Amino acid sequence: MEKTQRATHRGEPIKLTEVNMTPILVALIVGFIAVALFVIFRKKTSARRDILLSGISEAGKSALFMQVLYNQFPETFTSMSENVGTYKKGNLSSRIIDIPGHYRVRDKSFEKYKRTAKGIAFVVDSVTVQKEIRDVADALYSILTDAATAPCRICVFCNKQDSTTAKSVEVIKTSLEKELNLVRDTRSRKLQSTSDDDASKPLYLGKPGKEFEWSHLQQNIQFYEGSAKDGEFSDLKEWIEKLL
Repeated sequence: MEKTQRATHRGEPIKLTEVNMTPILVALIVGFIAVALFVIFRKKTSARRDILLSGISEAGKSALFMQVLYNQFPETFTSMSENVGTYKKGNLSSRIIDIPGHYRVRDKSFEKYKRTAKGIAFVVDSVTVQKEIRDVADALYSILTDAATAPCRICVFCNKQDSTTAKSVEVIKTSLEKELNLVRDTRSRKLQSTSDDDASKPLYLGKPGKEFEWSHLQQNIQFYEGSAKDGEFSDLKEWIEKLL
């Protein structure tokens, strides 16, 4: 370094062999690592940016979507295509996507967004859930056993609690637990009778050889109750804001 400085002072050309390249190489390596980490982090965060509202038809997903995003409750709102909006709080934001509940379009729409989802709120009609328990459990089973949703935070929102005939969140939780066990047995038998590739098979729900329990799931599923009609969904909004 001193030789280089003397050569510079005398106005002589500097030979590359006389330059200490170590600090330059270290700076280049650190800069490369910083850029690589930034790109990787950016991709990971952008890959999972959506919050999905899912469930069967008439559960109140679209009404909940309108209330959460726009503080409006529509009298009738049955969607046959997904509704997309942005939820903001301060400098944070995330897309909220209302997945249609009709079986003809639900799977296709869910397939479109499941790999960009970081949270899924499964909406249940607390009034009709007992009558529709098989369809509700079947739709929830598809979400819980999909490998693409394994990194997602999941909650079940028991809607329409403003009705006097609504089932409580504990009743719904217990009913779904029992029905999911039956759906698992039915789906497992169907899989055994087919020759699907392992890559396309769903994840096993719960623990093999044991009755299904919520505690068996890797995801910590939260249960909330409220009413989109009455604007009672503060627990769900708090859950959403934690995902931003």
